[in-house]
Amino acid sequence: MSQQIWTLTKNGIEWKVDHDHSDDIEMSGLYADQIVYYGVNDGELCLSQKCYFPTLRTIPNNTHATFCFEISDTDRPRLTVKGKTVKEYPIRFVFDGVLSVFCKTDMGFSTRRQLFPASDSKYCMERITVTASDDINISLSLPNEHICSRGRGTKGVYICRIQHNSPEVISLKKGESTHIDIGYSAHIANEKAVLPDGEKELCQRLKRVKELSENALVLNSGYPELDMMTRLACLRAGESVFETLTGKYHSPGGHAYYAAVWCNDQVEYAGPHFAMAGDKTVLEASVNAYKAYIPFMSDEYTRLPSSIIAEGLDIWEGAGDRGDAAMYLYGASLFCLYLGDEKTARELYPAIKWCAEYCERQKTPEGVIKSDSDELEGRFPTDRYANLSTSSLCYGGLYAASKLAKSLGDTETACLYEMRAKELEKAIESYFGASLHGFETYRYSRGFDTLRAWICLPLCMGINTRSKDTLNAMLSPYLWTEEGMLTCERGVENSSDTIWDRSTLYGMKCGFMAGAGDRILTPLLEYCRKRLLCDRVPYAVEAYPEGAKRHLSAESALFVRVITEGLFGIAPESLESFSFLPNIPEGMNEISLSGIHICGGCYDIKINKNTYSVCRNGKEFLAGKTENKRVIVSK
Repeated sequence: MSQQIWTLTKNGIEWKVDHDHSDDIEMSGLYADQIVYYGVNDGELCLSQKCYFPTLRTIPNNTHATFCFEISDTDRPRLTVKGKTVKEYPIRFVFDGVLSVFCKTDMGFSTRRQLFPASDSKYCMERITVTASDDINISLSLPNEHICSRGRGTKGVYICRIQHNSPEVISLKKGESTHIDIGYSAHIANEKAVLPDGEKELCQRLKRVKELSENALVLNSGYPELDMMTRLACLRAGESVFETLTGKYHSPGGHAYYAAVWCNDQVEYAGPHFAMAGDKTVLEASVNAYKAYIPFMSDEYTRLPSSIIAEGLDIWEGAGDRGDAAMYLYGASLFCLYLGDEKTARELYPAIKWCAEYCERQKTPEGVIKSDSDELEGRFPTDRYANLSTSSLCYGGLYAASKLAKSLGDTETACLYEMRAKELEKAIESYFGASLHGFETYRYSRGFDTLRAWICLPLCMGINTRSKDTLNAMLSPYLWTEEGMLTCERGVENSSDTIWDRSTLYGMKCGFMAGAGDRILTPLLEYCRKRLLCDRVPYAVEAYPEGAKRHLSAESALFVRVITEGLFGIAPESLESFSFLPNIPEGMNEISLSGIHICGGCYDIKINKNTYSVCRNGKEFLAGKTENKRVIVSK
C-alpha cells in the first residue's frame, strides 16, 4: 500500500512537511501552461518550473512545437538580507487550484509562495507574501526586469523575461507583511510585456477554479476522498483550454500536447464530459474540436487524421487509422445528446453520419470494423486488421447516433444505425469472444489471445453478454494492480507494469454500468487515495512508465465520467431526455450530484437506499423509490 503524504482540506489537499519529497503539478490558463516542480531536500525548499506558451510555435511546427521557458531552482529570483541569500524551510504545501508553499526562514521572517498561471496573458505568476517576525530589510536578487533568453520560432524571436514589482529594499517592522509579484513570460520581439497585477490575477485564478470545480458536477458521496478527487478532476479537465489562431482548443498538456486536439482525448473522452459540465469556455472548445475534423470528411471517405495540431494549421496521422472515425462517432453523438441543443446537433449531425458511413465501409467480411491500430498507436501488439477497441466504439457510437437521428426526425437513419449496431454486437461476440485463462471474455485482436485492459470496452458500450467473467478478469492478478489495470497482462512484450489510466477509468465505469458497483467501489476508493494523496498528486495520469505519469487533462474528464455515467448511470435518451440508475453500491448510504448540465437543463440527483429525487433548475420535480431500473427524466 502506497504511503499517504497529503491530507484533505476544505478545497483541496495539504502536505504538512515531515520528510523530504518532491513532485510536480500542472496548471493552465488561456495563453500559458505552468508545470511547477516542488519539494523539500534536506529540509530546504526546492522550486522550479517549466512555462509553456501554446501560441508561440517553434520550428518545425509539429505536435511538440510549443515554446517552453524553463526556470531552474538556481535561476529563480531569491530573497536576500544584507546580500546573503535567504534559506526557506517549507512547513506545508497546499493545493486548491493554486500551489501555495508556506516556509520559515533563517532570517527572522516567514514566506508564502503562491504559484498559478495568468488567466488570459502569457504569464506564469508567483506571488510571495513576506511576514516579519522582527524588524528587517529584505531585497530581491534580480532587477525588476531580467531577460533570460531568446528563441526563434514561426512567429518571430521569442524573449523570455522574469519581471517583478519589488522595490530595491523592503523594510518591514515586526508583524508586518508585504506582497511581491513575479511574472515569468515569453513574448514575441517588440511585443509589449507588462507585468500583470498579482492580486487581480490571483482572484481571477480562484474565480476560474470555482467555476470549474464548484458550479457543476459537485459530488457528495460520504467518501471525502472520492468527492475531492471529482472536484479536482473537474478542474484539471476544464482548465486546459488554450486560445489559438483558429479558436479555443482543449488540449492534453503534459509538456507535449498544446494548441491541438485528438480524436480520442478531446473528441471521445472530454467532449461528453464538457457537455454535462456546462462551462461556456470548455463548450466552445469542444465544438471547435468537433468542427476541426469536418474539412477532412470528404466524399472519398479517406481516414480522419488522429490529431489536428499547431493551432489548427497542420495534422498528424503517423499511426494511420486508429479507429478515429469510431471515436468521433461515439464522442460527438454523446456530446450532442448530453448538450441537448438542437442547433449544435444539426451542425454536427452530417459529420456524425459521415463517420458512421466511414465505419460501415471499413466493415470486414466477419462484420467487425477494420483499423490500422488503436489509440495506443502500436505500443502494444495488435494486428492491422481489426481490434476490439474500434469495433466497440463503433457499436456505442451507432446506438448514440441512432438516438440523435430519432431526435432530429431522421427515423430512417435511426433504424439503420440501430440495425447496424445489433449486427455489430453479434460480430463482436463471434470475432472477439474468447476464453482466456478460464475467463469467458474477449481477445483484443486476431491471434492475440492474452488479456488486455480494453476488454472493458464492450461493457462500457452496453454489451453485457460476457460481463461477469470480463469483470473477474479485470480484477484478477493478471490485470489488476495497486496502480490500476495493466494495459496488457504480464509476460507479454512491453507489458511489465505498464498502466494507462484511461483504460483503468473505462474499466471502473463499466463495472458500475454492469451492475457490479459493490465490487468496483473499493478499487475506486483505493485509486482515489493513491492518485489524490500519495506520491503523484492530485489527478488521474496518462501512463507509466511512459510519460512518468503525466497529468494529461482528458484523463481527468474520464474520471468524472466514472461518476456521471458509472456511479449514477446517467445515459442520454434523446436531445430532451436522459436516464439514470438509482441503485447505489453497498458501503454507500446516500449520494448526490448537483449541477448536471444535460438536455438543456441543470439537474441535481440524490439517491439513498430507499428513495431518489431529481431537481431541475433548483426545484424538485421528480421523486420515487430506489429500484434497480432506469428512471427517465424528460423536460
